[in-house]
Amino acid sequence: MSETKKRFVQTGEPICETNAWTHNEWLCRPDLVPAEKLLMVRATMPPGHCHPFHLHPHREEIIHVVSGRAEQWVGDEYRILGPGEIAHLPAGVVHATYNPFDETLVFHAILSPAVLPSPEDQAEDPKDVSSQAPWSSIREGMTPCRML
Repeated sequence: MSETKKRFVQTGEPICETNAWTHNEWLCRPDLVPAEKLLMVRATMPPGHCHPFHLHPHREEIIHVVSGRAEQWVGDEYRILGPGEIAHLPAGVVHATYNPFDETLVFHAILSPAVLPSPEDQAEDPKDVSSQAPWSSIREGMTPCRML
């Protein structure tokens, strides 16, 4: 069976990368399986780190906590999410994931669509808004964020 018809991603097959926020294991994206509507990544965030305020202009997202705890922001409100809990993030809504705790956070991020039509595919994604008001000061007095 050709790689374009791949239906399973097993141990050792995810595409691994590290960015400024998390260590990522891509489980579903078009260069791995023939997905056009779904992206899925297992993200590992060390204690004290974060993915600061940002948005995905044309993709909705679900954050699903696997282990640890997340200080998950959706707009100007947040919840502490534990294993098995999720946050739904509509396209274009500012959000952030912080790990101010002493334990490693592991979560799945599921985004849709995987493939954007033109000209939407030219938009910055994720779009960082962490230096803009009110996002630059909304967590004032809380545990600061470190990047990898």
